[in-house]
Amino acid sequence: MKSADRPELLAQLTNGIAMLTTSDEWRRFLDYQSAFHGYSFGNVLLIAAQHHDATQVAGFHAWRKVNRFVRKGESAIFILAPMIYKNADVQCADVAAIRGFKWVPVFDIAQTDGLDPPSVCNRIVGDDSAGRYAQLVVVAQSIGFTVDDVDIPGSTNGDCSFDLRRIRVALTNSPAQRVKTLAHEIAHAMLHEGFKDRPLAELEAESTAYVVCGSLGLDTSGYSFGYVANWAGGGDAAIAGIKASCERIQKTAASILRSFEVDEETTA
Repeated sequence: MKSADRPELLAQLTNGIAMLTTSDEWRRFLDYQSAFHGYSFGNVLLIAAQHHDATQVAGFHAWRKVNRFVRKGESAIFILAPMIYKNADVQCADVAAIRGFKWVPVFDIAQTDGLDPPSVCNRIVGDDSAGRYAQLVVVAQSIGFTVDDVDIPGSTNGDCSFDLRRIRVALTNSPAQRVKTLAHEIAHAMLHEGFKDRPLAELEAESTAYVVCGSLGLDTSGYSFGYVANWAGGGDAAIAGIKASCERIQKTAASILRSFEVDEETTA
């Protein structure tokens, strides 16, 4: 794909996100997410200390509401919940006060069975007969990063360590998904050292990966649309973020793709 066509890919990305986030699929995803709530920093530490691989926790009855059920014999993770009482000393009946905390049990999704959670990020299937992954490894090496193919626990597809100058990509995914993941992590490596805004960083990295993969003939819309929208907080926010970062995304994608263009010229 010519560089002049790359803005078309960003337009496809924004349009795809707009369509996704007005769909029934997106509403089901949000309804599911609303069944869970965030935890305080202290409770996050408690969860990590008891179950370091936990990714999504909820109480026994909260899991039942989304048609998942805690398996018999699973050990609970205990967190602290506030005990809230009506304040009898205040005339307003709506005023409540916290009078201490109590231990309550929660369980990680890995301790449950039942209906799969709705997802707007569907992993990409397919091969990589064109050798795009190997070429992206060369790109990573050209900016001083090694690429390790490893087993990564949980649902993580890859990560980027600036301290180690290393990118890791999960071995368990399809070759096509691994191409997309490596493009995403290279974008992080090029854009986000010392960057503090995680949602914006994920939006930029995935948008760059979408443009790179689209230019290489790999459709990642089934994954990228939902990933960007989820990190940005919805359709309007995602579209605004893409527009604000458009120049950074295009320049980074062009830089990654330059090695492919050079390779095509030398073999022409």
